[in-house]
Amino acid sequence: MSNRYAVILAAGQGTRMKSKLYKVLHPVCGKPMVQHVVDQVSKLNIDEIVTIIGHGAEKVKAQLGDQIRYALQKEQLGTAHAVMQAKEMLDGKDGVTIVVCGDTPLIKHETMEALFKHHEETKAKATVLTVIADNPTGYGRIVRDADGHVEKIVEHKDATAKERTIQEINSGTYCFDNKALFDALNRVKNDNVQGEYYLPDVIEILKNDQEIVTAYQTDEFEETLGVNDRVALSEAEQFMKKRTNEEHMRNGVTIIDPLNTYIGPDVIIGIDTVLYPGTILSGQTSIGTDCTIGPNSEIVDCTVGDGTVIRQSAAFDSQIGSDVQIGPFAHIRPKSDIHGHVKIGNFVEVKKSTFGEGSKASHLSYIGDAEVGRDVNIGCGTITVNYDGKNKFLTKIEDGVFVGCNSNLVAPVTIGENAYVAAGSTITEDVPGKALSIARARQVNKENYIDKMNSKK
Repeated sequence: MSNRYAVILAAGQGTRMKSKLYKVLHPVCGKPMVQHVVDQVSKLNIDEIVTIIGHGAEKVKAQLGDQIRYALQKEQLGTAHAVMQAKEMLDGKDGVTIVVCGDTPLIKHETMEALFKHHEETKAKATVLTVIADNPTGYGRIVRDADGHVEKIVEHKDATAKERTIQEINSGTYCFDNKALFDALNRVKNDNVQGEYYLPDVIEILKNDQEIVTAYQTDEFEETLGVNDRVALSEAEQFMKKRTNEEHMRNGVTIIDPLNTYIGPDVIIGIDTVLYPGTILSGQTSIGTDCTIGPNSEIVDCTVGDGTVIRQSAAFDSQIGSDVQIGPFAHIRPKSDIHGHVKIGNFVEVKKSTFGEGSKASHLSYIGDAEVGRDVNIGCGTITVNYDGKNKFLTKIEDGVFVGCNSNLVAPVTIGENAYVAAGSTITEDVPGKALSIARARQVNKENYIDKMNSKK
């Protein structure tokens, strides 16, 4: 196999998006378009990836990181000019270069691999990724010769009436012999209405050199969708959502209502898990087997164990164990670690806290900056008072503790193993193990108080 290179075009501003955010950074299913492309290209056996950046260069680099190389296109003078910016890194090298646009988030690595394979098998100097369009209006048409090779690519405005009946269109993704690519780029002219250097002109140059130019046709039109405005962005979102949901369902996940279930591209879900409508799973989230998620639940960057149920709740950047019950209407905030067989009930908020095996906070509590041991029962209305206005402090609740309803645990404080906290207490000092702590005013009853009040009127 020859060396492989990739050039990703991500320099355009995307004025039709009408946005302060640069086009390739607009998200599809929660991930920027250009990141989708880079992730798919990275699954191929690529020796070097060069991303062409221009508008929003620093933000694009911040998104993609330093695992790939960058070339700056200071002026946007066309797609051929953009690829030419990689000359310093790739010119003169033996191998095959794939050129793909950063605004085609739906393209799959399997398709790009098939494009590479077709290119290599046909010994072509250039191969165009094409697709059949039901309505090809506006797209460049692929005109083939008698041998099935590409004779030329004709833009819609320049096509004859006969050529406009052709439904095979140019996707904008290409494979080139690397040396032939940069040799041809040096000969591309900008004598057109826009005064730009167009990459499809390389095809004509190679044909004039009597080189073989082929096309590889993919089956899925949606995969080649380029996003230029908010309408196309919405279409890409729908296509990717459908593709992702169908993949999970084929892998053994039950999705009750796929139209109202949103799963990010990097999410992992185990078999026999059931997702109810309104579920949103995003980021680096992993859901175990036999779970029930939803309805109306959001889980971001979390690991969830097997058999866990999360209903009408939100969880972020946390570890959640197996056979856990969360919700309804619970909020798991970042850096929480909830072990197995825990119950986090309705209107309970957990933040940066550990819950040991089998512990419960069944309703109406805030547990923040806390270490909760095993088999702890936290009564309704309990609050860890973790903030003094300047600093956060830790609350430790050791194994087997029972905390009565409406208790305030004022951190820093430790409740010892198997201790009891009486309902309504405000605990400001450590409680020894096995002790009963009562921290409230003694009840006083004023006999006949109402009668005395009435007599004074």
